[in-house]
Amino acid sequence: MSFSDLGLSDALLRAVADSGYDTPTPIQRQAIPSVLMGKDIIAIAQTGTGKTASFVLPMIDILAEGRSRALMPRSLILEPTRELAQQVAENFDKYGKNHKLTMALLIGGVSMGDQLAALEKGVDVLIATPGRLMDLMNRGKILMSGCAMLVIDEADRMLDMGFIPDIETICSKLPKSRQTLLFSATMPPPIKKLADQFMESPKSIEVARAASTNTNITQWVVETSNRDKKDLVRSILAQDDVKTAIIFCNKKTMVRDLADVLKRARMPVGQIHGDMEQSDRIRELDRFKQGDITILVASDVAARGLDVPGVSHVINFDMPWHPDDYVHRIGRTGRAGRTGIAISFATPEDAENLANIEKLTRQKIARWKGDAATVQVAAPAPAEAVDAVEAPAEERSGDRRRARKPRRDRADDVAPAAAAPVAAPDAAPDAEAAPRSDRRRRDERTPREARPPREAQPAGEARAPSEARLPREARPPRDARPPRAERTPLGEKPRTVRQAAAGDPLASYRAIALAPPPRRNGDDDGERFTGFGPEGVPDFLSRPIRTDA
Repeated sequence: MSFSDLGLSDALLRAVADSGYDTPTPIQRQAIPSVLMGKDIIAIAQTGTGKTASFVLPMIDILAEGRSRALMPRSLILEPTRELAQQVAENFDKYGKNHKLTMALLIGGVSMGDQLAALEKGVDVLIATPGRLMDLMNRGKILMSGCAMLVIDEADRMLDMGFIPDIETICSKLPKSRQTLLFSATMPPPIKKLADQFMESPKSIEVARAASTNTNITQWVVETSNRDKKDLVRSILAQDDVKTAIIFCNKKTMVRDLADVLKRARMPVGQIHGDMEQSDRIRELDRFKQGDITILVASDVAARGLDVPGVSHVINFDMPWHPDDYVHRIGRTGRAGRTGIAISFATPEDAENLANIEKLTRQKIARWKGDAATVQVAAPAPAEAVDAVEAPAEERSGDRRRARKPRRDRADDVAPAAAAPVAAPDAAPDAEAAPRSDRRRRDERTPREARPPREAQPAGEARAPSEARLPREARPPRDARPPRAERTPLGEKPRTVRQAAAGDPLASYRAIALAPPPRRNGDDDGERFTGFGPEGVPDFLSRPIRTDA
């Protein structure tokens, strides 16, 4: 069967032929006639099987008749990521070159002014991400009442990214009498619920079992450790059969770190992740497509729908957290009937994720049986390469907090043997220099010399005798001792008792008061009294009044 048997127009067939395609894929053979008949479709197919062309080609023929109006697009295509939306727009430009259709691309990360200008002129096809489309709808900049055709691409990815509520809102703004096409590689229950809610008697097309992988892709799982991953990547990329490769990481920080490591190894590498500006992401993808770089380190932003011809290897540096992502990641290779190789690194912590992937795909992924650090796809590694790699994880110490330091060359290691001193034959070996296994047991060692008794030890310098203390019977009786209040505290000098003046109302208090301490520099308040006297008079009332002379 050829494309001419699917009912496409002659102008569209010429554009397809100019693109180098002559035979439709299974999903295209089943989907294109149904779309031309105006039916709702739920299509489940593997990545890389031509799903994009299966809705782009019939849409061009359907929209060829009619006229667009300002701010009212005639059709809508929802994509989960900017890169997928950009790729679908490129497909419309390629296949619709013989038709006078207008198109607008609504994605985040770029100026909104140009997008609004295109909408005001009127568009036949609107390709958008849910976030930017919801923003314009909330501002009242776009009307969806004239949209007669809706395409939801990569529906399972929409679910993973949390776009299902936005899609439900968008669908509620569209006319009820519309044609809806839903394409996905997997069909989780929430997607099935969405289809039942907004589609009427859809036709299900399933060219392959849901969540199955491409049979043209050879899959390997290499069990390794986190410390050996970067060395393992360099070993794989150094092989001759690796033409172009995409390396997927779970975190954006790891994408940057791994790209820097490969750049220091002088490899032609680029990177793409969600924190990059849209212009930078497009530039990196163009460099990869044009062959300026042959290695692309990416997050899952590049795992869905990107069609880069000739990708020979896909490497999962991190095992994906979601099993569906594994199907989309390895789908970047083995596209359009080509063969490809997918290698996934699995640490002991990835056992659960790997089990979920094998449960979803219903197949056991082959484990690499060779040395993980010298994995080869085409031929085994030479024996010398094994010694240059770090020791396996089970032979290293389990304490990862302790950094490994290079071995220092000690003087006794580099000195010639002739320069080393030779001990006499009858000399006893040094216990400190002997290995632990050659040392004698403690009970076999020579006992220490017995110490002489204390009486026989030489006497030290005679200490001065302490002051003789009077015997208890020679002490004065307790009644004859002075009262405690009149004793001088330890560490203080005895204080004299002030003599009270005649007729002083505080004579009894002053008779027992202690002399005030000596004045310090800066004191200007005269004599100081502390506490209360026997008459209960505070000391500030008994201070003498000073008058200026």
